Amino acid sequence: MVKICCIGAGYVGGPTMAVIALKCPKIEVAVVDISVSRIAAWNGDQLPIYEPGLEDVVTQCRGRNLFFSTDIEKHVAEADIVFVSVNTPTKTQGLGAGKAADLTYWESAARMIANVSNSNKIVVEKSTVPVKTAEAIEKILTHNSREIKYQILSNPEFLAEGTAIQDLFNPDRVLIGGRETPEGQKAIQALKDVYAHWVPEDRIITTNLWSAELSKLAANAFLAQRISSVNAMSALCEATGADVTQVSHAIGKDTRIGPRFLNSSVGFGGSCFQKDILNLVYICECNGLTEVANYWKQVIKVNDYQKNRFVNRIVSSMFNTVSGKKIAILGFAFKKDTGDTRETPAIDVCKGLLGDKAKLSIYDPQVTEDQIQRDLSMKKFDWDHPIHLQPMSPPASKQVSVVWDAYQAAKDAHGVCILTEWDEFKTLDYQKIFDNMRKPAYIFDGRNILDVEKLREIGFIVYSIGKPLDPWHKDTLAVA
Repeated sequence: MVKICCIGAGYVGGPTMAVIALKCPKIEVAVVDISVSRIAAWNGDQLPIYEPGLEDVVTQCRGRNLFFSTDIEKHVAEADIVFVSVNTPTKTQGLGAGKAADLTYWESAARMIANVSNSNKIVVEKSTVPVKTAEAIEKILTHNSREIKYQILSNPEFLAEGTAIQDLFNPDRVLIGGRETPEGQKAIQALKDVYAHWVPEDRIITTNLWSAELSKLAANAFLAQRISSVNAMSALCEATGADVTQVSHAIGKDTRIGPRFLNSSVGFGGSCFQKDILNLVYICECNGLTEVANYWKQVIKVNDYQKNRFVNRIVSSMFNTVSGKKIAILGFAFKKDTGDTRETPAIDVCKGLLGDKAKLSIYDPQVTEDQIQRDLSMKKFDWDHPIHLQPMSPPASKQVSVVWDAYQAAKDAHGVCILTEWDEFKTLDYQKIFDNMRKPAYIFDGRNILDVEKLREIGFIVYSIGKPLDPWHKDTLAVA
């Protein structure tokens, strides 16, 4: 029986290995992690991450050919294929601080693999890593090999949270990069054989190592660029009276452009986009490509501008101060159908409002109070370190309350901010919300999911990103 071990039981490792176990019943799959609490959750009734369809897959396979364990060395030693899906945070100090990826956890994993291995192994990069990481990993393994042979493959994930299980069941493509040697090609084929259990062969793309590593960064950069592009247009739409949803629809009908990732919002978030672009910028700078680096930097600058613009719009609308005013925050996850808050724009929006001494009442159907308080107290980039290295139980902010009902969040509030596009927010009783709010009552729709005209008929003063401005907002300045 082929044995697979995945180091890292997070958003990538857990779902990916669960689907491999489901689709390949003759392969034994072990997911290992140093976090005792995370592994306990994977083995319990409440999985550590929320993803539609994941629980059903795990329940079918767990204990049969899918195992979750903290005995890392045992499972790595026994495995034929070792996936490495560990954190690659952005460096916060030293060379490349604020841009370069910190490969501390990757290097530690490679050294551990070398120490415990007693048979030849295929080591698969599953984390998003800088180009040429495989070369560094090869050097560590080769110089500690003890006659054991390793082949390094790059197999980046292209999952979208909220649809990860469906993306794994029916991927656009599976990308495998390896060395262009007989041994490298043999390793590529071994991994192809795993995916071929359910993925059509024409969707399994093989490249050299560097192309595979760069393709992941490039894909996320292109997607983020589209979001920043439409968000830049949203500011122009507000200034001119155009409607960004109409503009997006019109340009999306051009088959050369297409409609996806053209929804204007308060900004992009998630674990990959900003981190990968910063990484890309650093790689460009290291290769003397200053103009290319500056091009990609602008994608992040526009994203930051959009979040600042949203906060400034809220403050300027409320007579230039939100000090002591209750603001309801509906949605904290970076997108709907996930509990993931990594780099969610809600963090920067909330911090911006807290900086002006607002009182926040936050509701999200999938994010815990502990996670929200942790996110609002954490320094930038700390979220990408293993949880045991993150701040422990930060003191709760007196300015922040977390509630489990949208109506409670909005009661006695001066304004409501929609920061995640959860479906339930579209069907709330906004008349009831209006009746229980302070007046004038404001709604700031950061996701363009609400019917602006109906809200205005109720009596709300409404700001919806990229939509023609309410007369109230035309008389207030909100320059970022």
